Amino acid sequence: MTHEFYIKRCLELAVLGIGNVSPNPMVGCVIVVDDKIIGEGYHQKYGEAHAEPNAVKAVIDRFGADAETLLQQATAYVNLEPCAHFGKTPPCADLFVKHKLKKVVIGNRDPFSGVDGKGIEKLKNARIEVESGILDEECKYFNRRFFSRIQKQRPYIILKWAETANGYFSTLDGHQKWISGALAKRLTHQWRTEEDAILIGKQTAIMDNPQLTSREWPGKNPVRLVIDKDLQVPQSNHIFNSAAKTIIFNEVKTDVIDNVHYIQMEDMHFYLAQKIAFQLYLMDVQSVIIEGGANILNQFLTANLWDEARVFTAPNSWPNGLRSPIINGELREQIHIGLDKLSIYINHTI
Repeated sequence: MTHEFYIKRCLELAVLGIGNVSPNPMVGCVIVVDDKIIGEGYHQKYGEAHAEPNAVKAVIDRFGADAETLLQQATAYVNLEPCAHFGKTPPCADLFVKHKLKKVVIGNRDPFSGVDGKGIEKLKNARIEVESGILDEECKYFNRRFFSRIQKQRPYIILKWAETANGYFSTLDGHQKWISGALAKRLTHQWRTEEDAILIGKQTAIMDNPQLTSREWPGKNPVRLVIDKDLQVPQSNHIFNSAAKTIIFNEVKTDVIDNVHYIQMEDMHFYLAQKIAFQLYLMDVQSVIIEGGANILNQFLTANLWDEARVFTAPNSWPNGLRSPIINGELREQIHIGLDKLSIYINHTI
């Protein structure tokens, strides 16, 4: 088998941690002897063991007294450079050194300053052969949320909306009128389990009274973020229930009441998208879905503060309505979700 084959297997394992490891990256590890996988592991939950110790443990659990001899003959594959610092867990590079692995093959170098080549250096100093840069671009895109937070000092920003076949986004009076179908809704709930937070504006909170939970897909709920400058959203609305943590960006107060956190900002009519992006970075929010309305989506588009846009286009048309935001990005993928068409755009200008 090739190095690429095993790194792809690392990614297959790593994605099992999506939604549960932030603000850490998603990492998988495969340990191989004589072209046979003898142990696998992935980072399952933030604060718990990383992929590498889970893979080593799998070898020890399976082979018992023979494990040490096998590890000394082994090549470990990992999609991201093993960490070299003490954080929530000990350094993974030290673990490989301790067990005297023969070789380590790596997808990406870790851009975090506490690692960034230091893990590779530790391995080489212990006379472990290291090869890196395998499927480098694929691995970077896979961990794009992590790379965005580390390199851009902001979360990975996903814009999401639905539009009619003739380009309408919402009704003229702002009242809720469902555009996309049931399958699109279920997929949206799956996405919510995969990202840290979801953001809407005051108008959407008042007119639609959304729950912003993942109730139609198993997994965690995202943190609910609401822009409400003057605190006009009624306390009876769903965003104030106990289903998930809610953060209200406003100009009135900073306070914590049960699961609702109020964060006061100044001059919210200036550079709002930039202020929110930086505030989320400070809060270790690694990814956010922005669901609108149109005003909020257009503010992030105008500021060029977005990484990915997911747009559902329904087959039906409306006689009138508010026009959808205009997206200027590379079309990465188009697929049909029931009767709707999902277009995914990537922003390569940042």
